[in-house]
Amino acid sequence: MKIAIVQPHLKWDDKRSNLLNITGLLKGLPADAELIILPEMFNTGFSVNSKDLAEPSFSDTWHWMCKVSEEKQAAICGSFIVKENDTFFNRFMFISEGDPPVYYDKRHLFSMGGEDKNFTPGSRRTIINYLDFAINPIICYDLRFPVWIRNRKDYDLLVCVANWPETRREVWKTLLRARAMENQCYVAGVNCIGSDNDGNTYAGESVILNPKGEVLESIPAFKEGIAVAELSLNDLNNFREKFPAWRDADNFEIC
Repeated sequence: MKIAIVQPHLKWDDKRSNLLNITGLLKGLPADAELIILPEMFNTGFSVNSKDLAEPSFSDTWHWMCKVSEEKQAAICGSFIVKENDTFFNRFMFISEGDPPVYYDKRHLFSMGGEDKNFTPGSRRTIINYLDFAINPIICYDLRFPVWIRNRKDYDLLVCVANWPETRREVWKTLLRARAMENQCYVAGVNCIGSDNDGNTYAGESVILNPKGEVLESIPAFKEGIAVAELSLNDLNNFREKFPAWRDADNFEIC
C-alpha cells in the first residue's frame, strides 16, 4: 500500500483557506498514492472553539473529502470538529470511494488546553480495514497513552494525526518511534506547521516509520509538503515472525 502524508500550513479558524491550501498541495500527489493522511483538525487548526467551528459529520468538510477521494482515486483521512445534537467530537474520518465512511473519536482529550471541557471523549477503538491492511487511527494526545494503543494483534499501521507544538517536538519524534517498535507496526505521524491563536508554533516533522522505528520518509520541519512511502504487509509479517515479541505480551483489559 502506498501512503501519502500531507503537512500543510494551517490558518487557525479559517476553513475555506485551509481546504483551498490543501487542495493546492494535493496537486503534487503521485498518481499511484492509495491513502492520503491529513493532520488533526486539518480544516481549522486545533481549537476548543467547538460551538463556532463544528459541523455535522456529513457536511461541507466531509463532502470535500469525498470529492478528493473520487478525484485522486485514493482513500483520505484526518480529523475535524463534529457536532451531534449538543455534543462535540474531535473526529477522525476515513473515506474511501465506494465504501461506507468510518470514524474514530479522540479518546484522550488534552485537558491542559481545555479540550476536555469542550468535547466529549470517544469510548471505543476503531480498526479500519483497507487494502489488506488493518489501520488503527489515533489523534495527537492519544500518542502518550500506550495501553490504549497497544497492538492486540489487530492492526498493521498506526496513524497518528496531530497538531503537536514545536515546544514538544522531541516528545513527538520519540513517542512515534516507541509506538512503532513496541507494537511492531508501521507508523504514520502527520503534523501541521504554522502558528495558532495563542502564539504556539508547529514544526510539522511528519514521518512514516517502519516497525523498527526507522524513518521510511519524512517532511522537513517548518515546510509544507507531501511524503510518500510504500508499505509491505509481507515485510511486516516476516519481521513479526522472525522477532515474535508479541507472543510474550501481557493480557489486559481496559475498563
